[in-house]
Formats: sequence, C-alpha cells, structure tokens
Amino acid sequence: MAYKTTGDTAGLLDFFSDLVRCETRLYNALNDRLRERHGIVTSQFEALRYLRDHDGARVADLAAEFAIGIGATSKGVDRLEKQGWAVRTPNPADRRSSLLALTEEGTALVGAAEETFGATLAELITGVLDDASTAAAAQTLSRLRSALEQSQVGMPTG
Repeated sequence: MAYKTTGDTAGLLDFFSDLVRCETRLYNALNDRLRERHGIVTSQFEALRYLRDHDGARVADLAAEFAIGIGATSKGVDRLEKQGWAVRTPNPADRRSSLLALTEEGTALVGAAEETFGATLAELITGVLDDASTAAAAQTLSRLRSALEQSQVGMPTG
C-alpha cells in the first residue's frame, strides 16, 4: 500500500495502524517463542539484553530506553532479581539509586535467548521483505524514533 502523507490524514492513520499491528504481531510471536524455549517473555529479554550491553545501568536508564514508568521498570527488575538473572548494587555516585548487573545465569540466558530471538525475527521478516526493503524500513524507523526521542515525545510522566 502506498501512503500519501502530505495533506492526507487517512494515509497517516493507515500507516499508524499497519505499524502498530506489525509490532504487536511480531512482539507476540517473539513472546511465544521465548516463553516456549527459555521461560521468559520479550520484555524480560529486552531488559536483560539492555543490562548486558549497558554496564552500570540504573532503573531510570531502563525506563528511559523503553519509555515506561520508573515504578513499572523497578517491578520488572524485581522479577529479574527474584529469578536470579540480575542484581542491584549500591550506586557509589548516588545513594538514591542502584546499579544493575546480570548474573552469570542472566548472561547465559540472554545469550541463548538472543539466538532464538534473531532466528525468529529472520523467519518472520526475511520471507516477506528483501534485504533492501528491510534496510530501508530500519533506517526510516530509526530516524522517526530518534526524532521522537529527541523531542521526548511519548515519555511517561511518572
């Protein structure tokens, strides 16, 4: 479907609908596969991956990255801790916050889950989009995300 955007609100509404429905279906399919193979859900995988890739992250950093509230993020980290996948340590620079890190078990889990995640994405996307289309979509969404984040559009208030 070709989307006309200049002066065409209906085209933007269709674009939004397709974008959200694609994201929801991909997220749900990845959720199912991760739960089946690793006993985690997509949000846990994303948090574990972020912690692996951002040494010394805080709950506030996770919340900002995923545009969710601090309270919900803290509860999610509590669940990761309870499973033995992450730990909080006191932040020497700020007593009010903790630094987050993966445990060995969390590191092993995110590594295994990343293989499943990547293979599932490839299965769902490469049969539909060629490399050029995937690259163009990725570049476009990255540019839109960057603009939204720079303007702090859609950030939770609490």
